[in-house]
Amino acid sequence: MSAPREPRHAAVLPAEVLDLLDPRPGQTWVDCTVGAGGHTRLVAERLGETGRLVGLDQDPTMLDLARPRLAGLPVTLVRANFDQLPGVLANLGVGTVDGVLADLGFASDQLQDAARGLSFRDDGPLDMRLDPSAGATAADLVNTLSEAALADVFFEYGEERHSRRVARKVVERRKARPFATTADLAAVVRSCVPRAGGIDPATRVFQALRVAVNDELGALDRLLAALPRVVKPGGRAGVISFHSLEDRRVKQAFRTPGVWEPRTKKPVEAGPDELARNPRARSAKLRVAVRSGGPT
Repeated sequence: MSAPREPRHAAVLPAEVLDLLDPRPGQTWVDCTVGAGGHTRLVAERLGETGRLVGLDQDPTMLDLARPRLAGLPVTLVRANFDQLPGVLANLGVGTVDGVLADLGFASDQLQDAARGLSFRDDGPLDMRLDPSAGATAADLVNTLSEAALADVFFEYGEERHSRRVARKVVERRKARPFATTADLAAVVRSCVPRAGGIDPATRVFQALRVAVNDELGALDRLLAALPRVVKPGGRAGVISFHSLEDRRVKQAFRTPGVWEPRTKKPVEAGPDELARNPRARSAKLRVAVRSGGPT
């Protein structure tokens, strides 16, 4: 039997997460996005034998990858999206918790798996689902949505300024043959979106489709609404976001008077040493807040 593969993904802002969230022995915590298990392990090691960490991820592949990394630690892994957090805790008999962490980014192991279709860097099926057993694929959306609906997706979820032009080009091309691969879609987008600096022209369209396919913003809104009910007064919540659509929601939620007291006036970002080791951390923004004793 071969040894478990070591995850490629490196947890972002690890020192800042531990410093600002300050997990302590005996506490109960939730990692809403286990991924490759990097943050999960760091927090669980702080909790010690008397603590408990509940780890969620909707991607069964990531849970299998993280499980060997977490062996021997007080971790309970559950396959679920983070917007299901209240139900997961109720099923486990857990009331309020001392802290919650959510890293909203994709793991390198997911992005580099061409079969997932999450990235345009390697050709693969146009899928993009984090839970491979549920919902419509990116190909379904690209091949069936109206031109107006596609333009809305590209603009609202990817902030793509050329959304209407891209949507028109996509609809024209799919009349000849449906889109099936990431390379196929990326080529069409690049043909009608000018390059800006070092950013690939397909970046924003692919972001938009990932967000739409996985209902990422809806799930984040539901998580942020649930957090005041599951984090005990004095407990902490931290969210690492990777684009402005996410960060604005977290910023607004953590500034709710009487519910949260922000610990970070501005989002915490990676320093030069981490960026040299892990360039993927360049977009990461961490916000942390302390649960006040006010209403939920």
